[in-house]
Amino acid sequence: MTEKHIVLEDIDPVVFYGVGNAHLQMIKALFPKLRIVARDNVIRVLGDEEQMAHFEENIERMRLHVLKYNSLGEEDILDIIKGRQTKLDGVKGVIAYSISGRPIKSRSTNQQRLVEAYEHNDMVFAVGPAGTGKTYLSIALAVKALKEKTAKKIILSRPAVEAGEKLGFLPGDMKEKIDPYLQPLYDALEDMIPAVKLQDMMEKHIIQIAPLAFMRGRTLSDAVVILDEAQNTTPAQIRMFLTRMGWNTKMIITGDLTQIDLPRTQKSGLIEALHILNKVEGIGVVRLDQTDIVRHKLVTRIVNAYEQHDKENGGNKDDDNNKLGREDHGES
Repeated sequence: MTEKHIVLEDIDPVVFYGVGNAHLQMIKALFPKLRIVARDNVIRVLGDEEQMAHFEENIERMRLHVLKYNSLGEEDILDIIKGRQTKLDGVKGVIAYSISGRPIKSRSTNQQRLVEAYEHNDMVFAVGPAGTGKTYLSIALAVKALKEKTAKKIILSRPAVEAGEKLGFLPGDMKEKIDPYLQPLYDALEDMIPAVKLQDMMEKHIIQIAPLAFMRGRTLSDAVVILDEAQNTTPAQIRMFLTRMGWNTKMIITGDLTQIDLPRTQKSGLIEALHILNKVEGIGVVRLDQTDIVRHKLVTRIVNAYEQHDKENGGNKDDDNNKLGREDHGES
């Protein structure tokens, strides 16, 4: 008789064992000659050495299935043990899977162009209006790289530019003041990585989320680096960020040129970078539009309405604001 301990690394044991340990009970029934005891992320196995080798091989395949798809079903367990391809293995074009097992893939022509630009370039600019999936798709590509071990870490950043609010009036210390700006990045990560695993990765700095100002002086190597909301960078800030690029690193810079929150006298660094770097080899530029919006259908209508308004009013926000202010006070 041989005893062995198998550690379920990088996955959530709850997903592996199933609700009420249903998956574990099924695995035990499929290997009746082995004594199997599970505790946390460790499986203790006692039995014949040949049977145990077969068991260990299948457990590893199940672990990899959970790591890739964030799910495991009874049908998957049977397919794996019988050496068959699982149902999810046959799905094409998937970048990553949500924690609920939902496939994350490109949903429009321009989103697919973003995926292809990432594959063929070390730096990609993704520019488009709200709801086109720029940030979410970029983070999915980064999570995929981490799981496939083509990158050792993910670094996510945003400029902490005030869109109407003032940092000084927000409660808490500096981290607590800045966190609201970074929340969309947390939201996307939480949709793709189980909470316990995400917390562990952040504590180990495998996933790092920081304001743009924290990037100065660093060299970012072996990583996928994403700069979100880049339209709110100054030319000096984006230049500083882009030159942080180290070996074996990919950068994705996303932005919406219709939502610049900088003072009107300040030029957007993203606009300048797109002009200067437009023809540099190794840099891809993907422009998304209203046809790529994947949020609620009203978002498309809202974006179109605002674009039409801007065209009719010459895009002069100061004039619009003054006009609205006069109307609120009963002036003409």
